[in-house]
Amino acid sequence: MTRNDRTRFPLDTSTAHPARVYDYLLGGKTNYPADQDAARAMRSVWPSLPVSMWQNRDFMARSVAHLARERGIRQFLDIGTGIPTLPNLHEVAQGVAPESRVVYVDNDPIVLAHAQALLDSTPQGRTSFLQADLRDPESIIDSREVRDTLDLSQPTALSVIAVVHFLDDVDDPYGIVRRLMEPLPSGSFLALTTATADSAPDQMTGVAREYARRGMTLRLRSHERSRAFFAGLDLVEPGVVLVHHWHPGPGQATVRDRDVAMYGGVARKP
Repeated sequence: MTRNDRTRFPLDTSTAHPARVYDYLLGGKTNYPADQDAARAMRSVWPSLPVSMWQNRDFMARSVAHLARERGIRQFLDIGTGIPTLPNLHEVAQGVAPESRVVYVDNDPIVLAHAQALLDSTPQGRTSFLQADLRDPESIIDSREVRDTLDLSQPTALSVIAVVHFLDDVDDPYGIVRRLMEPLPSGSFLALTTATADSAPDQMTGVAREYARRGMTLRLRSHERSRAFFAGLDLVEPGVVLVHHWHPGPGQATVRDRDVAMYGGVARKP
């Protein structure tokens, strides 16, 4: 499943973790009192936070389905996977193309503990899990899990959903995304979402403050700074937008912009 010793990322349930806060706000059960307290505090600041998170999750499913169905992508590298939540990325991709291959990457040992749910592949396809940190992109690209599961000479979709906003500028998130895209061939895609305060400035500033109180970074980026993640790539229409506006599905039209604080986009590597 992974070559990494799980002690590399020790489990600490006494402090809140972004993946488990996310899980709680989505109605999951893989979280602890510290995560629940943090989530309730954030939701009290902005009651629409779960709406925004669900819209982000829906974006993931729509973007993967689009890439598999419309762009013929059969390989996905999903970084910042989080705790399994239906539908998982491989279920969407393999629902379109059963031969799809997926590598999941996360640094939370709780995700490792639940990774078996992520490895339930179709017979024609394959999934694997790597415990690694986004801040070390070379350890991801050079990993046995990636090299054994994916053929990096063929177009691959890099999925970075709701994770770069946990990196501050000092971490060079733009450079990290570029380094992850570099080894992927022409015709590969980047699907990325990131938090913003543009649509709900007071509320999201308050949410970021609650993250900071618990030692977690939540870096809110403008539309311009969010679009910068796609520099050098060809954006798929409609470009970088609030996630519910990207190829909206049934019901998305009723979602209010002020209830969504995530920009998302998909772009092709020339």
